[in-house]
Amino acid sequence: MFQNPICVALDTPDPALAAAMAGRLKGRVGMAKVGMELFYRTGRAGYEQVAAQGVPVFLDLKLHDIPNTVAQGLTSLMSLAPAPAIVNVHATGGPAMLEAAARAVDGKARLIAVTILTSLSDADIHAAGFDPAADTAQTAVKLAQLSKQSGLDGVVCSPHDTAAIKAACGADFITVVPGVRPAGADVQDQKRIATPRTARADGADILVIGRPITQAADPAAAAAAITASLEG
Repeated sequence: MFQNPICVALDTPDPALAAAMAGRLKGRVGMAKVGMELFYRTGRAGYEQVAAQGVPVFLDLKLHDIPNTVAQGLTSLMSLAPAPAIVNVHATGGPAMLEAAARAVDGKARLIAVTILTSLSDADIHAAGFDPAADTAQTAVKLAQLSKQSGLDGVVCSPHDTAAIKAACGADFITVVPGVRPAGADVQDQKRIATPRTARADGADILVIGRPITQAADPAAAAAAITASLEG
C-alpha cells in the first residue's frame, strides 16, 4: 500500500530543526509526522516549512470535539499548502463527529482515527470508563469498525492490535502504527510496542518511529537500518 512504510515523528517545537530533519531523511522515509508540539507553536508557517522539504506529511493533531467544530477545523487544515497526506481525529468522538470529519476532508487527505493510545494499558482504559469486560485490543477493534463504518480510511493503533483490526476491517483499511521500536531501543513512555519487522508482519501499513531515528548519531543511517530490517 505504501512503498516506504516509515513515518518519522518530528516531535519538536522547532520548525527549523523539524524541516532540517525532514530534508535530511528525504528518500529514507516515506512520510514525516508533524504533531502538536510544532503545530501549536508555529501553526501554518511551521507546517509548511516542513512540507516544503518534499516529504509527505502526517498531521497528527487528534481532533476531538463536537461534529461542527471538528469539521470546521479540518476544513481549515485542508487549506494548508501542500495539504497533508494524512490527518487524524479521535474515534471516541463518535459516529456523528467521524462522519462530519469525513465530509470535511472529502478525499483531500487520508483521514484516520486514533483508537487506543500505545501508552495505555487495560487498567488505564478501564480507569477512564471503557467497558471493563473488554481489553485494549477488543476496544481498539470496535473503534476501528466504527471508524470504517463512518467513512474513514483507517486508524492509528498499537502494533498489538493491528492484526485483529485488519481481520475485522479488511486489508485496505489503513493501519498507522506508533509504539514501534527497533530491537534494543529504549521503550520510553510506550507500553504496547513491537519491533518494525513484527509490526509489519502483523499488517502495519505505516510505522511511526521518532526518537530511534531523530536522536540517532546518523538519522539517515538509522532509517536505512530499519528499512533493511524489514527486508531481511
